[in-house]
Amino acid sequence: MSDNSTPLLLVIAGPAGSGKSTLCDRLVAANKGFSRIITTTTRKPRPGEVNGVHYHFLNRADFEAKVAKGEFLEWAQVHGERCYGTLAASVLDPLGLGESLVVNIDVQGVASLREAAQRYPLLERSLATVFIMVDHDQLKIRIRDRGQDDEAEIARRMKTAETEIKEADKFEYQINSGERDEDYQTLLDIIEQARAKLNGGD
Repeated sequence: MSDNSTPLLLVIAGPAGSGKSTLCDRLVAANKGFSRIITTTTRKPRPGEVNGVHYHFLNRADFEAKVAKGEFLEWAQVHGERCYGTLAASVLDPLGLGESLVVNIDVQGVASLREAAQRYPLLERSLATVFIMVDHDQLKIRIRDRGQDDEAEIARRMKTAETEIKEADKFEYQINSGERDEDYQTLLDIIEQARAKLNGGD
C-alpha cells in the first residue's frame, strides 16, 4: 500500500462455521498489509483461545461498564446472552495512522458500523463489507465437525444463520464459500476491487 492511499477496513461476516475467522487469520499471516482487530466478548474462552489474541474476554459487568463509557464503536447481544463488541480505539486509531484492518463480526455489528461510519468520515471512506455465503447443509456439517457445540447450540446457530443470510444483499461483496483456497483467492480479488474503488474515488 502506498503512503497516499486510503487504508482499508475489511469487515467479514457470515454464519458460524463459514470460515470467516480462518480467512482473517490467513490474510494477516500472509503479510498483505492487514492487521486484525481483536474484538471483545463476554463468552467463555474455548480450549486454545488466548485473551488478547483471539478475543478480549470480559465478564458482563466489565463489558457493560465500557458500553456505558461509550468505548465501543459497535456492540450487540447475540445468542440470547453473550455480548460482542468492537472498541472504537482499536479501529479509529490504526486507520488514522494509515493502517489497513480486517475484522470478522456478525451482521448486527456490521449494521452498527455502517451507522457509526456516518459520524466518522475516515471510517466511511475505509469500510468494505464482505459476506460469506454457505449452503445450508454444508454449513451444518461444518459446525458439527468443529466439535465445539452440542446439538442444542448447533440448532441455535443454524437458526441465527438463516437470519444472517437474509442480510447478505446489504454487503458490498460476497463469497460463495467452497474450498478454503478458493475462498481465500476470492477474498484477495475483492481486496483489489475495494482498493481500486477507494483510491479511485479520492
